[in-house]
Amino acid sequence: MLKRWNRRDMADINVYTARRLNEMAQSLGILAKSCMEAEQESRGLTREDALAAMQTAASMVCGNCSRCNLYSSSEKEDSYYLYYLLRAFEQKGHVDYEDMPRFFMETCRRREDYVGQLNRNLGRATMNLEWKNRFLESRETVMVQFRELAVILEEFAHQMEQARDITGQKAEAVKRVFHLNRMTVDNMLLLEYENQQREAYLTVRTAGNRCVTAREAAGLLGQALGGRSWYVPRDARALVTRQAATLRFCEAGSYRMSYGVARIGKEGKTVSGDNYTYSSNTPGQVIMSLSDGMGSGAQASRESERVVELTQQLLETGFSARAALKMVNTVLLLSGTEQHPATLDLCCVDLHTGVLEAMKLGAAATFILSAEGVEILEAGEIPAGVMTPIEPQLISRKLWEGDRIVMVTDGILDACPGENKEESLKACLEGMTVRGPQDMAERILRFACRSGSGIRDDMTVLTAGIWKQ
Repeated sequence: MLKRWNRRDMADINVYTARRLNEMAQSLGILAKSCMEAEQESRGLTREDALAAMQTAASMVCGNCSRCNLYSSSEKEDSYYLYYLLRAFEQKGHVDYEDMPRFFMETCRRREDYVGQLNRNLGRATMNLEWKNRFLESRETVMVQFRELAVILEEFAHQMEQARDITGQKAEAVKRVFHLNRMTVDNMLLLEYENQQREAYLTVRTAGNRCVTAREAAGLLGQALGGRSWYVPRDARALVTRQAATLRFCEAGSYRMSYGVARIGKEGKTVSGDNYTYSSNTPGQVIMSLSDGMGSGAQASRESERVVELTQQLLETGFSARAALKMVNTVLLLSGTEQHPATLDLCCVDLHTGVLEAMKLGAAATFILSAEGVEILEAGEIPAGVMTPIEPQLISRKLWEGDRIVMVTDGILDACPGENKEESLKACLEGMTVRGPQDMAERILRFACRSGSGIRDDMTVLTAGIWKQ
């Protein structure tokens, strides 16, 4: 039998849950900190690696010979030769006769065997070091996950603690509207968060054998509360029946958005290496991302598709934009030697406040069209999957009704005339009659195609506009 909670019970559960989430966040933070404070391992060949390689070579080649005393001389703390040997091997990938000491070349009768064995030993040490570094990077990835999960839990706990219970102000109006539509609201909890977003939990049932869709119930809730519309998250129950059940409803944001996209592959290629996403699945937020895979064709397309899909999944799970980009970069680094880097351009828009948060990993500039003109947003030069650690730069802007967002890949900018490609595209946008996002995207693509001498790279334009509800 379904347990029916009253409003006071639900509010108490809210407080308890927030406190428990805070405790969990603190525990994860302590765990991550304790692991990161452990002794840092070296990421390059060490003096000990060189000594071990020389000792092994001596045992396999030299036998009882002690003519050169190369190992015993290098074993001294003030020996400079070991560091020279490591530097020579790291630069060339092998040690030559010219890298060996003069007295060794003059006295050693088996110098060819010794140098060959020394190179094999140093090669094995390098291979072991690569696996060791891969393990350390994996450990860092786990620690990043712990830290970011702790941040998510803290943010969620803070959100729950700061939520204002407005049930008492609206309960009668909601019950009356549902009753007029032959539905009974047994229990209710209405919460209002810091950004003015509202959320509702209703334990509701229908009279008789009627079935009402959750979407219709959301419409009734919006009618009762006035103002903006309400909706049911996609993972919620689809129907309201005579069996009482608790449904979650979310209030739509103050703003709405629409988008347009135009793209073309590199001349001679049937598959574009660019990929994009536009998602409104996260309550109160729109996620736009654009990725340019290295090169063109099917391989570049797979890499860029992987980047945008992974980023979207992390954001929809609850990770912040900064955490999502850092984790995507780390995952790509750990994917193996065949991994090709890809750029990532990310824009997240809060539909309740109209605030845009943009982050980039090696991506081209983003353009914001407003009543004041065109603003260029630039940040980051390194594509995802090239190096670690990275600290993405967050760019935040307030958007107003009628503003447009224009995201492009390098192929668009490279085709623009003049030396300053960003200023060239900015001038084009300033002279463009503002229309719908799809029309804008198509006109920008045509401008780039006309300006360049052939389509030398994949081209993608992703545009979006924002308006009041």
